[in-house]
Amino acid sequence: MARGTTQGLLSVADALVTYRRVLAPLPAQELPIEAALGQVLAETVRAAVDLPLFDQSAVDGYAVRSEDLQRASPQRPVALTLSGEIPAGQSTARAVAPGCAMRILTGAPVPAGADTIVRQEWVVREGGVVRVERALAPVTDLRLRGEELRRGAVLADPGLRLDPGRLAALAMAGVSRVKVHPRARVTVLVTGDEVKPVGELLAPGQIFDANGPLVRGWLAQRGQPLVRCCVVADRFENMCEALAQALDESDAVITTGGVSVGDRDHVPDAAERLGLTRHFWKLAQKPGKPLWFGTRTQAGRSIPLIGLPGNPAAVLVGLVVHVAAVIRALEGEDAEPEWGYAALQEDAMPADQRDQWLRMQLRTDPLSGTATLAPLPRQASHMLSNMMAADVLAWVPASEEAWRAGSVVRWLALR
Repeated sequence: MARGTTQGLLSVADALVTYRRVLAPLPAQELPIEAALGQVLAETVRAAVDLPLFDQSAVDGYAVRSEDLQRASPQRPVALTLSGEIPAGQSTARAVAPGCAMRILTGAPVPAGADTIVRQEWVVREGGVVRVERALAPVTDLRLRGEELRRGAVLADPGLRLDPGRLAALAMAGVSRVKVHPRARVTVLVTGDEVKPVGELLAPGQIFDANGPLVRGWLAQRGQPLVRCCVVADRFENMCEALAQALDESDAVITTGGVSVGDRDHVPDAAERLGLTRHFWKLAQKPGKPLWFGTRTQAGRSIPLIGLPGNPAAVLVGLVVHVAAVIRALEGEDAEPEWGYAALQEDAMPADQRDQWLRMQLRTDPLSGTATLAPLPRQASHMLSNMMAADVLAWVPASEEAWRAGSVVRWLALR
């Protein structure tokens, strides 16, 4: 294939569609909400109770009958007899009688007979009497039962990932258990006889392993369960054995290196021997053109293999763009990537008929609030030192003007 051509290459957009098309969510399980953080809802969730559960005070003050205050003014304050107190978490069977008031705290249930709350700063209390200097309409500073949600109302739809705020909303609505898709368990296979853990002595021709820390760290940052991350020797039988084990005990398998057409690039052939269905092998993107994606049907579901290139910058693109999409599909998440948009501050690298993923700094003008993207030097796929300064991974389409200063492009956050 001639340099720069995209003949036979799948577009990034089509790759993202492919993941959704061929992967089904992992089987759902029912969990208490305390164990569901980070997991994705598998069914519609409805409120189990009204919210609020009862008419309640929105402030610290006094529960009164609004009709008693119709003629209240600073010149002629209305005197009400204090007949009780209701702290939060308690209730009373006593009603507020005409000409009376009850002390009430925020969140406490409003007693029968009362239809409004007078804030404590609006009264003068003298022993067992409170004097009110203003008329108030009914339902002032009062939260009505069910005004936020009625029992049975839809609280959340399937495909929503549960974060702490969403778990709190479930708890308030009386939902104690939910049906969710579990987190995908991932195995990582790093290929290369030349790769050694950082800290070890290197023989001539050997390099430190950057891909292992990169993939492990990326998965850990997402809270993704890691089955194993290990280095596999550049021998066909070793790859077949490691890949077979990984497919048996994982929900997804990631490999780094060994996916191109070199003599020791064994991932594609090993995958074929193990019966995987190949969906694509090469993408119209830079870096990361050789990216092998296939699945094996096992126990009624598809186990994906994402074969990433060996260069660290290409691995980064593979994780942020492609592995993230695969995991979203496996976990049943409906959300699209969280794209940001900003204009290029200066010309980026000219495209060669492939979409580019460039590491950039996101800069925001403190006065105007306008965000721009500054391309960083050292963008080659074997280089990663600019990650110390990079904030985002920008998607620069393969068009004549997309890389020019001022062009608006999409980006994904790296941090």
